[in-house]
Amino acid sequence: MIVGTAGHIDHGKTTLVRALTGVDTDRLKEEKARGISIDLGFAYLPAPDGSVLGFVDVPGHEKFVQNMLAGATGIDFVLLVVAADDGVMPQTREHLAIVDLLGIERGIVALTKADLVSPERRAAVVEEIRQTLSTTTLAAADILPVSTVTGEGVDDLRQRLFAASQTIHVHSAQGRFRLAVDRCFTLPGTGTVVTGTVLSGAVSVGDRVVVSPVGLDARVRSIHAQDRPTERGLAGQRCALNLAGDGITKDAITRGAMVLDPALHMPTDRIDAVFKLLPGEAKPVTQWMPARLHHASAEVGARIVLLGDAPIAPGTEAPVQLVLEKPIAAAAGDRFVLRDTTAQRTIGGGRFLDLRAPARKRRTPERLAQLAAYALADPQAALAALLERPPYYVDLSSFARDRALAEDDVARLIEASQATVVPAPQAMLMLSAARALSLKRALLDTLTHFHADHPDLPGIGLEPLRLQLSPRLPAPGFIVFLQGLAKAGEIALDGAWVRLAGHEVRLTPEDETLWRRIAPLIGGDERFRPPRVRDLACSLDVREPDVRRLLKLVGRMGKVDEVAHDHFFLRATVAEMVEIIVDCAGAAPDGQFTAAQFRDRVDNGRKVAIQILEFFDRHGVTLRRGDLRRINKHRLDLFRRPSEAEPSVVGRESSPVGRPDFKSGRGREPVLGGFDSLSLPPRSRSAR
Repeated sequence: MIVGTAGHIDHGKTTLVRALTGVDTDRLKEEKARGISIDLGFAYLPAPDGSVLGFVDVPGHEKFVQNMLAGATGIDFVLLVVAADDGVMPQTREHLAIVDLLGIERGIVALTKADLVSPERRAAVVEEIRQTLSTTTLAAADILPVSTVTGEGVDDLRQRLFAASQTIHVHSAQGRFRLAVDRCFTLPGTGTVVTGTVLSGAVSVGDRVVVSPVGLDARVRSIHAQDRPTERGLAGQRCALNLAGDGITKDAITRGAMVLDPALHMPTDRIDAVFKLLPGEAKPVTQWMPARLHHASAEVGARIVLLGDAPIAPGTEAPVQLVLEKPIAAAAGDRFVLRDTTAQRTIGGGRFLDLRAPARKRRTPERLAQLAAYALADPQAALAALLERPPYYVDLSSFARDRALAEDDVARLIEASQATVVPAPQAMLMLSAARALSLKRALLDTLTHFHADHPDLPGIGLEPLRLQLSPRLPAPGFIVFLQGLAKAGEIALDGAWVRLAGHEVRLTPEDETLWRRIAPLIGGDERFRPPRVRDLACSLDVREPDVRRLLKLVGRMGKVDEVAHDHFFLRATVAEMVEIIVDCAGAAPDGQFTAAQFRDRVDNGRKVAIQILEFFDRHGVTLRRGDLRRINKHRLDLFRRPSEAEPSVVGRESSPVGRPDFKSGRGREPVLGGFDSLSLPPRSRSAR
């Protein structure tokens, strides 16, 4: 159990800790000289059951409240110290407000210097304390008079702390490791050591960790937990980690850093949160108000962005976005405190909801509905609520990382949710089973209607299809979803196109008529030197764009190949030319042939022969070195005729354009699935 002190300056916090533990937590020379605590102090008290209680002694002076805040996060039990001769003082109230904002619900009040006052004064101060506590999380805390001079109540207080440690909630070692650094120093013969409270998870000697937000990689050489050497540190313990690694020095790691599991290293500077303004504030919080954010041991400047329509009135709670001056390492659900920019008072605090807050559309009803789901503390409940709100899917990888969930925790979430998981690259998308089924049905219906309206098109593009569907998955996740349907045989993925598995491109009657006129002109005796698009258009008295569009369409159907720009050859002719180059290579002793040898076989002139061979070069059918070429037997099946033993291939799969390794000429770059940037889908007759 970690016990944290709280209370006004000179009320005896450090003296009381020394009486309980025998340890003087004032370690700085200035603290000794001035007789006040300036920085955090630490002490440990062995319990009868063998456990160890850790004490975090905080300064009570108003100038050092930021140091108090650095030690307050992660404590399990608060020891509120109030001097009987002074009673409740300003820092008593501020510390109590901080304890309340941090959600610390267990504690006891030590009424110190009880030997200096009369019984009547004791009773009056007890009543004052009780009224002060009445609206806080410590309303039911016991009040125990003590005196470090006479020893009154000290043993009783110690026994009550031991009893509380038996009933305190045991921290789970589940989740990923996080330690908030409050000190960093160097020990001779040991190296760099950081200390802090383990907020979640566990760490063992030899583990790799990251110092965030700076991103330094380190290895844990040794561990002290609760002031004892150990092989493993757990959540809820005060730990000292001896770190080693490139760049790991005393100066490189400062208070406010977080030592954590490498999977959690994702600093953020924009966080959506729920914020409560303290009732004692004189003014409401307005848009873009500056403040100082205190989270764990970190302190950073922040701006408050209101997500509601009105300023936040004193004593009320509302969602806000915190825009930070620099990134911090945090987790969803962490508590924070805001102080004013002059560091004179605490103005409020709350809880982080979403670490990946958007800079735009942050106040829409959809976004506020998401924040209501993120506000649920239970991960299972939050996940279920998010799946029922736009955009109706969750990046489970990000969700788990931002909540510091371990792999086992994620597996349990998936099993309990019975949802559909789409393992996209660098993400794991989750949809409810009902949404996944709805998305699948909508996709199949969209394809059905598209094929009915555009029978001459091979399918619909990936991105246009994605934009028509709801939920609208991110592009990488949508592709994985499509691949799952393709494996099930419900759809087919042809390069950049998506179609129903049974769909085949059909020409319109007009296109079929034009194709019957074109086919003889590029076949027969002229097949090795077919006319180009412009020549065909002139011969047939047809618009050149119509000829080009039709030839590209039948190219996708596997009937022709565009060997050079606007120069189309029948697929059967290309297959015949493959056999010719095989013969040319076979006739050469070393398997290499020249362009002239190929030209003589096809009798079509040097220019066209070179264009054909360069076409084969691009597809790897031939390999060129200088003026010589040889065949690549592993690529011959791209264009060769299927043998009688092989099943014939229908549609675009027979075309190299449909293969993922396709790349057309003249500097065109391939895109997803093999299409180049200039191969646009042909327009249907109905669209003209």
